Amino acid sequence: QVQLVESGGGLVQAGGSLRLSCAASGRTFSRNAMGWFRQAPGKEREFVAGISWSTGRTYYADSVKGRFTISRDNAKNTVYLQMNSLKAEDTAVYYCAATPAYFSVRFNPSEYDTWGQGTQVTVSS
Repeated sequence: QVQLVESGGGLVQAGGSLRLSCAASGRTFSRNAMGWFRQAPGKEREFVAGISWSTGRTYYADSVKGRFTISRDNAKNTVYLQMNSLKAEDTAVYYCAATPAYFSVRFNPSEYDTWGQGTQVTVSS
């Protein structure tokens, strides 16, 4: 069974940091672009960060650029999202997702075919 499992969410004060992990199982994701998305109550799911499977190039939403860092460890089949200088507006459920094999990073969540269950991040102001 192919699975993505997120962890590392929680409650943090504004200005603090969290590190999210996304562990893949069932098969390797070394040839899949990986993305982090988030969804706040009453809002659409939005792209946060993505990382290429081939070059390791990273992409970020303007709202998190300079504060968040995505990385991947293919040997561990795990993707990370380091979140620093957190703001109240970062509060959301965070999801990791994988594209079909050999796809480049996409910004539209409909182009990802494997999703985790999500982890809640709450930033108190």
